[in-house]
Amino acid sequence: MSSRDMLASEREARRATRAGRGGRARRVAPPVLVAVLLLLLAGSVVVSVSIGQVDVPVRESSRILLHELTGTGGPGDPVFVDVIRSIRLPRVLLAAVVGAGLALCGTVMQSTLQNPLADPFVLGISSGASLGAAFAILTGFGAAGAVGAAAGLGVPFWAFAGALAAAALVLGVGSAGSRTSPVKLILAGTAVNALCGAASSALVYFAGSAEGVRSVTFWTMGSLASAEWATLPAVSIVVLIATVFFLFRSRILNALLMGDEAAVTLGIDPGLHRRIHLVLAAVVTGMLVATCGIIGFVGLIVPHVVRSVIGPDHRGLLPVAVLSGALFLIWADVAARVAVPNAELPIGIVTSVLGAPLFLHMLIRKEYGFGDN
Repeated sequence: MSSRDMLASEREARRATRAGRGGRARRVAPPVLVAVLLLLLAGSVVVSVSIGQVDVPVRESSRILLHELTGTGGPGDPVFVDVIRSIRLPRVLLAAVVGAGLALCGTVMQSTLQNPLADPFVLGISSGASLGAAFAILTGFGAAGAVGAAAGLGVPFWAFAGALAAAALVLGVGSAGSRTSPVKLILAGTAVNALCGAASSALVYFAGSAEGVRSVTFWTMGSLASAEWATLPAVSIVVLIATVFFLFRSRILNALLMGDEAAVTLGIDPGLHRRIHLVLAAVVTGMLVATCGIIGFVGLIVPHVVRSVIGPDHRGLLPVAVLSGALFLIWADVAARVAVPNAELPIGIVTSVLGAPLFLHMLIRKEYGFGDN
């Protein structure tokens, strides 16, 4: 193909992308949204650490956070300082990181697989993680006792290993025979989800520990209750690296969203880039699932909401989706903490209750902004 033909094809692809936005008039400029979301995110951190079984005045929370960050101002009430520093702040920050990572992976997978129903768990990652966690909890390999100590591993490791093993199996099956295609990957993911789900159910069925079964059930619903400062650095670094990586691949994601033929016309190998994207998304999702369990709907609903506001161009879509996912999960976690007095709901229940009706509303109104409306 000559350089003139390639230039013409790229111009055609850009026109198609702009057409898919449904008109510029109703879109919001991404830089404006990013600035607004950053301000909302900072305010949400301050307010969310004030909410819980022990209410902390927002002014007191602001003073404590300012002192922690800059060393200026008074240290604040020791009880409030301990609650915010040791419990709530790491939990809120973990919610932001996990929400951002799930939204990022959902955006990437929907474009890479050209499927509006794709989310971070479409490759069997969630069911693989569930199987790994169930194995660790119900066999003792995730315990702090002799077996777990001998293995030197815990539930997060086995969940992460299960997630990656499931993703690798899906990619292997999806790549077998002919070239890798989105349809093959989704069908392989469906099969692996069913297989891992059956294996997890068998482990639970034959388990002799009622407490172990309860732990598995609670883990599969997702929770940020175990958040601590030690778990933040690794998860944050992985999400940050993935975000920067995909931001520099916005043009490739735009091309993949329009289909393999358009990508090939632009000189892009869709099979190669699809494998790269899915492997990295599987690593990020596996890390997040291993840290806080399965939290559904974030990676599915947030990209659609953002895409309906600013359009499908990933140069704006990715940063806005990442910040929106962080905001969404922060407030979903607040709801999980305060919905039931003297108790805590699994955050997966909250995200499903909030996400499912919104997603149905978008489908009815045809505002999901993906492909043909």
